[in-house]
Order: sequence, then C-alpha cells, then structure tokens
Amino acid sequence: MDLDLDGNSALVTASSSGLGFASAQALAEEGANVMLCGRDEARLEDAREELAETATGEVRATPTDITDPDDVSQLVTETVDAFGGLDHLVTSAGGPPSTTFLETDEQDWYQAYDLLVMSVVWTLENAYEHLLNSDYGTVTCITSRTVREAADGLLLSNSVRRGVIGLVKTVSREFAPEIRVNAVLPGTIETPRIEELVEARVERGVYDDYEEGLEDLATDIPIDRIGEPRELGDIVAVLSSPRASFVNGVSVPIDGGLLRS
Repeated sequence: MDLDLDGNSALVTASSSGLGFASAQALAEEGANVMLCGRDEARLEDAREELAETATGEVRATPTDITDPDDVSQLVTETVDAFGGLDHLVTSAGGPPSTTFLETDEQDWYQAYDLLVMSVVWTLENAYEHLLNSDYGTVTCITSRTVREAADGLLLSNSVRRGVIGLVKTVSREFAPEIRVNAVLPGTIETPRIEELVEARVERGVYDDYEEGLEDLATDIPIDRIGEPRELGDIVAVLSSPRASFVNGVSVPIDGGLLRS
C-alpha cells in the first residue's frame, strides 16, 4: 500500500535505536524526509547511515538531549530549515530505570517526568505552528502498554507515562481538524533494552540461552512471540499517513493481544 508520504517531512525523537529508529525507518522507506535525533553522536550517525541505505526520502540527524528544552527547540528549527517545514512528529523516549517505590527518590521522579512527559510537551510546543501550516499535520506518541496495565518493577514508567496519554487525548481535540494526534502502546518488543535484559538473565543463569529468554517473555502473549520493532514502526507510518485520516485521539496497543482491555 502506498501511504502517500513522498516528500513529507518527519521528526522522530530518540531515534538512534529501538522503536524510534524503527518508526523513522518505516517513514523514510515510504518516501518521507526524516530527521533523527539522539544523545550519542556516534550511534546517531550509524543510525543515519543505516537508514540512508534503504530510504527513498532524505535522512538527516542532529545530536539532541530531549530533556533539555533548548536542545529540543534547536532540533525543531534544524528540521524545518532542512526540509522546508514539518508534517509529522513522532515522539519517543528511552525508559526510566526499573525501580520500586521505596527505592525511588524525588529526583528520580523529576527526571522521569522530564524524559517521558516534558520532552513531548517541549517538542510539541516548538513543532505546533509548523504542523499547523502543513496540509498533513500529525503527531504520534510512542508510550507503553504500561499506561493500561502496570508492570512489576516499572514504577516510573507505569506512573509517569500516563501523563502522555492524557496529553494526547486532550490535544487531539484541541488541535483537530488541522492536526491529528494519536499514541501507540508497545508491549514486549525485541528492542536493545529487551536484548540487554534477556542477556543479563542468561549470564545470571535464569535462562540457558537467549532464545529461551524470548520464549519466556512471550508466555502470556496470544500471538505466542514477542514483537519486532518494525511491526510498531509500520503502524506509526500508517497513523502518520492519509490512510489514517479519520483516526484521531486513539491509543493503539501493539502487543500481540496481551492487554485484556
């Protein structure tokens, strides 16, 4: 299916790896010009080069700390300058540390809030006028299934990410009809973070090998496997496209059927 994204411009935050990278890849292969960002300059350049190999649109990258509002402002400015405008914003962020309530101090809460919520707010504030001037303006926020069903040990993610869903639902009504705003809720997907988790458990003897770890993580998933990053990226591309022109204010689980409601 042609998603009619040729020549559109997209900014994907936290996109040097994982779900942000997969989303940027899907958009770039559909013909969009894509700006990547991340804090690690070497990894970011590797991501840009990898994306450029299969992209039909232009791929650029700029080092950015999305917890710094000045960095975020510069990121949006560079994107608009590079591509002549901005049509699609995809927000992503790495996960905060795994922790319990009694292990978490006040600073941890503030850092998680800046990472997961304020990074979206700052990006959206800077991108809004450009999206409004676009004929195709969309925002897609990558969050987590934990906004619907808390996961053990993920106190900060469980608690703070829900603010993004409230933001999405509210601005989807405020910005319509010019800008559509949606969210995706990834479940267990084979990102670098999951790979590290499984490999650490193999080293501790919890699993005999990596494949056993993946099978264990898939135990309760009706599809009987964990997801691949590109499976989420493709949905982000669809939501950004005119093919989803009547989809607004929704949160789409991409979890193989794990959520029960």
